[in-house]
Amino acid sequence: MTYFDLNLDLTDEDNAIREAAHKFAKEVMRPLSIELDRMSPEEVVAAESPLWGFLKQAYELGYHKGAFPVEVGGLGFTPIQSHILMEELFWGSTGLGAVLLLAAWPYVKILHAMDMELIEEFVVPFCQCTDASVTGSWAITEPDHGSDSLNVGEPFWSDPSIKMQLSAREEGDQWVLNGQKSAWVSCGPTATHSMVNVQIDTTMGPAGGGVCILPLDLPGISRGKALDKHGARDLPQGELFFDNVQIPKRWMFTGPEEYGEWVITNLGFGNTGVSVGALGLARAGFEETLSYAKDRVQGGKPLIEHYSIKVRIHRMFAKVEAIRAMSRAVWNVNTRAFPPLAEYAFAAKTFCTEAAVEVIDEGLQIHGANGLTKEYFIEKLWRDARSLTIADGENSVLNRQGGHILKDTFPRTSVNLIA
Repeated sequence: MTYFDLNLDLTDEDNAIREAAHKFAKEVMRPLSIELDRMSPEEVVAAESPLWGFLKQAYELGYHKGAFPVEVGGLGFTPIQSHILMEELFWGSTGLGAVLLLAAWPYVKILHAMDMELIEEFVVPFCQCTDASVTGSWAITEPDHGSDSLNVGEPFWSDPSIKMQLSAREEGDQWVLNGQKSAWVSCGPTATHSMVNVQIDTTMGPAGGGVCILPLDLPGISRGKALDKHGARDLPQGELFFDNVQIPKRWMFTGPEEYGEWVITNLGFGNTGVSVGALGLARAGFEETLSYAKDRVQGGKPLIEHYSIKVRIHRMFAKVEAIRAMSRAVWNVNTRAFPPLAEYAFAAKTFCTEAAVEVIDEGLQIHGANGLTKEYFIEKLWRDARSLTIADGENSVLNRQGGHILKDTFPRTSVNLIA
């Protein structure tokens, strides 16, 4: 379904990107997402899984590197173009859209670190890849640490009695990693590389962290089984284990001195991305429900002819448009500003995901009992939506952080734009 875009300044190139991405999302991603949703987690990540065919097609189209600058081999999309692309991909599938976003995430952060040696070693090969043989993930979550790993500024953030479950110790010209990450590592079972959060200085508590990038085929790294989940089953997740894993010092691109700032900056970009996922999901739910309401006859006429359904459908529409407006505005700023405006990212993530849950829940309700069956796509969307308010930080935690930032920064009067 096409729609009128309130941005009247879109170019022919912008619209061509949307058209091509929508075709891929409709013909490849959505059917595959339904297929993967009904497979076991082991089948989804198996060598013969259709997941790999999707990734290869997406890489051939360059969808893994749309926002990367041409200087490193990316497509050099403008902020509005990359937002349009991601909306369409997430419209096709929440899980598969996240797979593509996460495939690029470690390399995005290396770019932000401005380490030319690491850019040549990791970012350029990723952008040059056309067969999905180089993919990424982000490993921060641990069995005993979830959203608390993001609580910069809380008293426990610097409590030395709180230990992370993956540590790194310095030995000569290397770091040695020991411990594990939890089953919630997105793309943990499938990625070739990962951006990994570790604890370096235990006297600082969680604040004494560091961030490194590494290949996941190093000696000492092993993976747990893929996680069996309620929703987003087309996004593989699983544990990572580290047993005396040795990495060069240069791969640790963030240390304790700047770790708290890194966490907030990373969330500033990541949460902005989740808001786009919420947009694609909400739009898919609205369109499914409107189509259903036109076809489903109750009381002798289509549902859409009933007064109350018209009201509910229009409220869904309004929320989708509000999600797009906020997501796009924050994306436009936070892909151009450094550091990103974290309070806006947190606001976009929490508002957009909660509004998306409301849209999908209403859509399922309008479907009635049919909405509870796998025959109707809204059932999958309903399960997928529930994960978004927890992904990349539980919403109440992010709202607390946003309020903490606002007390010192509101109102902002300027922003540092990336040249």
